[in-house]
Amino acid sequence: MAIKAVLFDLDGTLLPMDQEVFTKAYFKLLAKKVAPIGYEPQKLISAVWSGTGAMVKNDGRVLNEEVFWDKFTEIYGKKAIDDKPAFDDFYYNEFQQAKDYCGYNDCAKKTVYEIKNRGYRVALATNPIFPSVATESRIKWAGLRPEDFELYTTYENIGYCKPNLDYYKEILKRLQLYPEECLMVGNDVTEDMVAEQLGMKVFLLTDCLINKNNDDITKYSSGSFEELSDFVKKFN
Repeated sequence: MAIKAVLFDLDGTLLPMDQEVFTKAYFKLLAKKVAPIGYEPQKLISAVWSGTGAMVKNDGRVLNEEVFWDKFTEIYGKKAIDDKPAFDDFYYNEFQQAKDYCGYNDCAKKTVYEIKNRGYRVALATNPIFPSVATESRIKWAGLRPEDFELYTTYENIGYCKPNLDYYKEILKRLQLYPEECLMVGNDVTEDMVAEQLGMKVFLLTDCLINKNNDDITKYSSGSFEELSDFVKKFN
């Protein structure tokens, strides 16, 4: 079956980054923003991780946004809901400084446009643990535009996370495609290569490789954006 769409991960794939460095900077910025309204940094970070964990376990009954804030409210009470505008404001403003902790690879943008110009549909399969404003910002940091993608997942528009296969099934459903018609490109062995289990073709981008379980990656097609471009040409 011919490939019709290419799904891209974002962090560490289209947007180069050291995940640990980025996360540390992101939390520091967030903590500084909300400390004046009563959020002690360590408890705040722990609460955000708890909310993230709840999203990862989400089974699709509600959107990830609701799951996150339910967990956050469980920890902080009604105060969390009252303070939500401050968190929203953070992503429009202070969060933008996190760009300084990301890299930039012009090959990422060129490869996405090259693939689109060949007639493939393109979607952004980034783990939907961020609000749309943060995802759209990170897309721009990578030199791309949100409208370059037919679909991009955020915590407001989906009720699953990677590596849950239902996350990928939901994307397929929205794109109205079979797994065999898609290629998933990502840098995380656990979260991205799992799409192969559904029948998708996969490509492991190794520039910012994440392999938490030290899995054997020789079974995957892998390499840089240049090698990805050559790989996609095989399907023309």
